[in-house]
Order: sequence, then structure tokens, then C-alpha cells
Amino acid sequence: MSYYAHSAGEAGESQVLSAHLWQVARLASAFAESFKCSGAALALGLLHDVGKYHPDFQHYLKTSQLGGAARKRGPDHKMAGTLLATQRGLGLAALAVQGHHGGLTSVADLKAWLSDAALRAEAEKAMHLALLDMPEMANMPAPGWPDNINDPYYAETLIRFLYSALVDADYLDTAAHFHPYAERPTQPLGGLWERFVAHHDSFGAARSQVDQVRSEIYEHCLAAATQPPGLFRLAVPTGGGKTLSGMAFALKHALEHGLRRVVVAVPYISITEQTAEVYRTVFGSQAVLEHHSQAQEVGEDAWARLGAENWDAPIIVTTTVQLLESLFANKPQRARKVHRLAGSVIILDEVQSLPVHLLDPTLDMLKRLTTGFGATVVFSTATQPAFDLIPTFRDPAIRDIVPEAQRYYAGLQRVRYEVRGESDWPELAAEMRQQKQALAIVNTKRDAMTMLGALEELGQQPLHLSTQLCGAHRRAVLATVKERLDAGRPCLLVATQVVEAGVDIDFPIVFRAMGPLDAIIQAAGRCNREGRLSEGRVVVFEPKEGHTAPGFYRTATDEARTILALGVDLNTLEGVRPYYERLYRDVDTDARGIQALRKRLDYPEVAHRFRLIDDDSVSVVVASYERREWIEQQVEALAGHRGSPRQIMRELQPYIVNVYRHHAGEYVNRGLLAEVNPGLYWWNGQYDGIRGLVSLPNDAASFVI
Repeated sequence: MSYYAHSAGEAGESQVLSAHLWQVARLASAFAESFKCSGAALALGLLHDVGKYHPDFQHYLKTSQLGGAARKRGPDHKMAGTLLATQRGLGLAALAVQGHHGGLTSVADLKAWLSDAALRAEAEKAMHLALLDMPEMANMPAPGWPDNINDPYYAETLIRFLYSALVDADYLDTAAHFHPYAERPTQPLGGLWERFVAHHDSFGAARSQVDQVRSEIYEHCLAAATQPPGLFRLAVPTGGGKTLSGMAFALKHALEHGLRRVVVAVPYISITEQTAEVYRTVFGSQAVLEHHSQAQEVGEDAWARLGAENWDAPIIVTTTVQLLESLFANKPQRARKVHRLAGSVIILDEVQSLPVHLLDPTLDMLKRLTTGFGATVVFSTATQPAFDLIPTFRDPAIRDIVPEAQRYYAGLQRVRYEVRGESDWPELAAEMRQQKQALAIVNTKRDAMTMLGALEELGQQPLHLSTQLCGAHRRAVLATVKERLDAGRPCLLVATQVVEAGVDIDFPIVFRAMGPLDAIIQAAGRCNREGRLSEGRVVVFEPKEGHTAPGFYRTATDEARTILALGVDLNTLEGVRPYYERLYRDVDTDARGIQALRKRLDYPEVAHRFRLIDDDSVSVVVASYERREWIEQQVEALAGHRGSPRQIMRELQPYIVNVYRHHAGEYVNRGLLAEVNPGLYWWNGQYDGIRGLVSLPNDAASFVI
């Protein structure tokens, strides 16, 4: 008798179950080679769909194939494979089989589920038929485990990687059956390295002091690339060329040590787009996968869409949120890419932006990628946080890529910090008006609106950047800002923190509302960025009637105020260390208790608590910026359940603004919002060309990151 895994695909044939199990096993085993668990992955692949041998499941497939309506899907087909996994020495890795469709659960849930006598009885039927059809299952060798398997945090991470390898293998083989695709063209890292070197050499010899510093930093990156994989720190002052020098280290390091890909994670989508464009210029679009919520994969080839799901590309540019939340995720769609991080070079750019209240689990996970999964992790930023002060990260054997980096900070010192007392908004507006080009960065969208109004009352026409603008609008404003700055035309910009990390703009003077010290230093990176002036000015002021978000942001702002009063030099690496000493002392770096949850293998609760952004928000579609007719058509398709909701939402992303859920009800009552789908709204209110969404509640002192 023949048993099947899936009904007929494009070729018109049903997929034989034993063939599916072996193909998934081989793929998963190959994926797990990079973290030395091929045997366990092979076993999980062979066992994951054993439950489909059950007669009821086979009947379901046959009925579906004939076009009939199956009465039910049959028993849960995961139980049989999970039981066999526990019997074949896979232990708690059986969680991967149990969760390969619905997600990793907890040990408590697994034990309760396995104790269901009725489910076990049905599973025994499937197991009996499976062993008759595939007798090799009876003699499966026990998988070998690494020596540190008794470390609970390593074991927790290993199960994540095995789960990822299994899920990705299952998705790939199932997709290949239903929709066969051509082999993906390979992009060897060696060829990409040759392109990179040619691009770098095309610039010729250093022509200025900045060029000389960048050249020396580049050479240090090449020299450090020969060191063994592990943890590295890339401390480069703003303007030091770390985007390309960091890639130089990553590519050469990968080639030296047989690593597989380079993953670059940055904190904000705006920087992701900017960074990906830089790398596409060097390597070509086929080598670089840009993955974030607003990346447009729709309409591209099938491999481009697949790459966004499983990161099968030589160079990945993504957001820190996407990277880290995937590492702590328990659902298959998010977790399937995780195994690709093993044996890879991971560059965390602007690493000072990692949330302090999640540093314990974040740093512990990153360290384990290097000690147990063959990865190299690079902490890259101009503002290096003192992570060695975090208990879970002490003595991580981190190495500096650039030796004696402080001398480059002195050589590229571009700004003078001025710390002053209180200023009201009209006073600040009057001072900005005296400048031809100036940037003001405030802490909340409400403060940005007030500052815009103060400038307009003085007859100015300022520009504005915050998340109150949809993504397409922000990109247009940023292009206008760059054009005005490059042409030497007047340009006054009021912004929230969205401009502070990696956005390539260059103002002669920046006004920064008192905030966390790392944010102030990042704001300085938008001042005299190219060193065209002998010295730029960064004015740190206390808004007399400003707003500061509660919680960590307010605590960090208070710490910065205290440190700045001591007169520290923010143009040095040593100047920021006292700030981190105070911050890590006063803020709980595992405020959500995630490490304890990881230790007891509670995957759903870890995923629930590990959120880099507390995003209790709803999506609001804005059609009043541009492309109104097309946007209306997309929203109507969503409301009418036509087309792929996921693809439509991706295409709509540039025209979406996120609004806090607790404000949405008030907006609906005032006729500003209309609900399209649960969690998705249509904006009926005014959309201003400067302010974006207007008619916000009076108490909307929203914190923007």
C-alpha cells in the first residue's frame, strides 16, 4: 500500500510520504551541519510527519484529491512523531516535532499533551504502519549531543535551531512538491569579495584627512578578519566609513573561516533601506536581500520571496527587531530563518540602540551564537556601550577590530557640544530662524508639533520627520532635505529620534532636547557629518514645556543630565562609560524575567515577552498622501477577502502609520478612523503635507523610536 504526505501538486502526482520524510530529513540534516547536530536533525525530519500514516489522514488526503469534502482532517498528525522522538533519544527536542506547524510550546504543555490517552492510542496506529512502511525507523541510532547539552541556555537555543532547520526543510520540500521551481543561482562569497575589492580600489588614493582615517580603519578590518570566529567590537567614529569597512571584515572573515553569509542588522527601517542600497551598488541586487516590513518583495521572482522567509542569500540586510525577535520567536514563519545564522557573520549596527531592559537575554543569546553555533558577531557603532558591565556578558572574550580606536575619534572630532538650561519653544524657534540650515530633534511627536508651530509663527516653512508621516512621505522629505543641504539652500528640519541613527544628513548645527546620552551622541552624527566645517555645534537644551516618555527613556534622560553636569567629553570613548555604569546599575537588564523562562523552556511566554518595541498599536492606511485610487483598491480587496492579505499589506506598508491602540477608539468616535479589518484602519481625518496625521488627541505625547 502507498502512503502519501500531500495531495497532487502541479505535476499531477501525490507526494509519497516516505519520500517526503527522507527529503525533509536530508535537508534538515544538511542545515544542522553548521551547528554539529546533523544526526538529531535527520531524526526529527524522519519523524515529523509519521502521524500521516494514520488511515484517517490518508482518507482525508484521498477525499481532498477527489474534490470531496473531508469530514475532518484526522487525528493530530504530530503526536506519533513526537512520541517516537522521545523514544529514540531526542528528549525535549521532540518539541520541534510537536510544534512544526503550530509553534514551539513549553515543557509543561508537551508533557500534558503526551499524557492524553486517546491521542496516544491513535498515534500508536500510525506508528505501527510507519514502521511497516519504513522499517529503518526501528534502527535509528541515538543522536549524538554536544558536550555542553546540560547547559540549560545552550539546550534552549539548540532546540530553537533544530526547530528552525526542521521547519525550513519541511516548508521547502512541501513548496517544491506543489510549485516546482528552478535551482536558485548561487552567489559565492569569493565572487562578491572580488567585486567589493574592485569597488574599493576604484576610489583611488586617500585625498583628505577623513579619507586617510577611513583607509586606515579599512586596513584594520582586513587585518582582524584572519582572527578566529567569535565576538568582535567595531568602534568607528561617525564619518569613519564603518558601513563598508565592516562589510570588508565580514566578507574576508567569512572566506577565511568557511562561514556562509553576512547578516547586517540595523535599528530602523530608514537605515535598512539606506544600507541595502549601498550594498546593492557594490554587489548587485541579486546578492543582497533586504528584509523588513516595508521591503517590496511582491512581484519579484519566487526565490526573492522565499529568501525573505528563510534568509537563503549571501548578504542579508534587516532590522534589529527582525533579527532578535526571530531568535526568540516560537512560531514557524518567524523561526524558520534562524538556522541560517549558524556559521554566519552577524553585524549589529548602532548596537547602542538595544533596549536596556532586554540586554541580559539579548547578550546571552548573541554570545551563544558564537560559542555554540559557529557564528561571528560584530558590535558596530560610534557609541560603544559598556556591555562588559552586564552580568550575563562579563568576560565574553570580545576583540577590538580597530586597535586604539580612540585616536581616530580625536582625528575625526567634528562637533562641539553646548549644554544649556531651559528654553521655551518660541526662544528655540527664534534661534533656529537665525540659521540657514538647522536641525532640531525632540523627544515626542507632540513636542515636534509645538516646535513646528513656533517656527511657522515666525514665517518659516520647516520640514518635519517623525512616524506621524507614512513611510513614503518620510522618504520624500528626507530626499528634499538632502537636496537642499547639498545645494546650500535654506533648510530647517524638526524631527523625532527617527533621524538619529545612520540617516545620512549633514547640518552645521543640531539642537537636541535633553535625552539619553547615546541619543545625544547619535544626534551629533547628523552635525558636520562630512567634516566640511572646522567645527559643528550640537546644542543640548532643556525644553521648558517638553515631554519625556516614562519608564526607561526618562530614567536614561535623568542619567544623561547627571553625567553632562560633570562635564564629560562626549567626543571620547571613555566619556560615555560613566553613563552606562549608572544606567546598568539603575535599570533591570532582564526586567521581563526572560532568562528564567528560557531556563524552563517556556517558548510561548519568551516570545510574548521579548519585544524590542512595545508595539500595542493598530495600522492606519493613509490614502491622502498619494496614489489614492490604487490604495483604495487595495483596501477594498482586503475588506472583501480578495487576493493575498500578506502581499497586499506589504504593498501598502509605505502608506501606513501605526497609531497606539488606546487612541484608536477615540479616533473612531471622532470619525477619524474606520475599521477595515481587525487591527487595520482607514484614515478619514486630515493628512497634512508637513505634519502627516493631524487632529491627534490632546494628550498624544507619543514616544517615537
